[in-house]
Amino acid sequence: MPPSFALLPGAADSPLILHVPHSAREIPPAVRAGVVLDDAELERELDHITDAHTAEIAAGAAEAARVTPWRFVNRLSRLVVDPERFPDEREEMLAVGMGAVYTRTTHQEVLRPDGFDPAPLVERYFRPYARAMSDAVADRLAATGRAVVVDVHSYPTAPLPYELHGTGPRPPVCLGTDAFHTPPELLDAAREAFAACGETGLDSPFAGTYVPLEYYRTDPRVSALMVEIRRDTYMTEPGGPAGDGLTALAAALARLVDAVAVGAV
Repeated sequence: MPPSFALLPGAADSPLILHVPHSAREIPPAVRAGVVLDDAELERELDHITDAHTAEIAAGAAEAARVTPWRFVNRLSRLVVDPERFPDEREEMLAVGMGAVYTRTTHQEVLRPDGFDPAPLVERYFRPYARAMSDAVADRLAATGRAVVVDVHSYPTAPLPYELHGTGPRPPVCLGTDAFHTPPELLDAAREAFAACGETGLDSPFAGTYVPLEYYRTDPRVSALMVEIRRDTYMTEPGGPAGDGLTALAAALARLVDAVAVGAV
């Protein structure tokens, strides 16, 4: 069985990994069998939960950047596993049934039955993904002495019931940060890169950023930032086609990639 993710090579001297964890809709048949939604309900849920077209934004940025970044792309839906969640009780989204393996939908309906055992999915999909992402970071550290992980996400214009912090601002671009892993210069570079796309906000409606657990809060050579793009700026919601805004966002992300590549970050 092929890997559920793809590491797309960039320039040998690039420290940057564009991480795209939530862009896919594919669910293997064996995993689909454990989901209680009918086909129409599942398609609607995928419309809401998928960060549609973010892989295309990252690809456009990689093509436009002067120094090609590496890309780590999830090939499967986050309804299989969510590779960015903590796999244990540290995960606050467990409160709404959306830990590493979701049991509730975006509208807090049943996705998987009570008593569902997440362990096989964690072993089959979550842990190999985490190991591969850790290896990708280790490779950049060995090659360049640093690693910069930029998470590429999107979020709906109106809050969904599952959101724990959905009452705050919802700017065109939300930058998610970590006190240990997001240096001020990386945040400044992102603000400058996305300035042409409208207001950039900070940690609302989504906060934090992804760092492989092997390096989380222990290795300052690993920097990270989450880029959350409001969906109405580039696509028809929910789950519809991309529009003209996608090109502008890819160009903005390329500007951030270039700032990292030249050592400004």
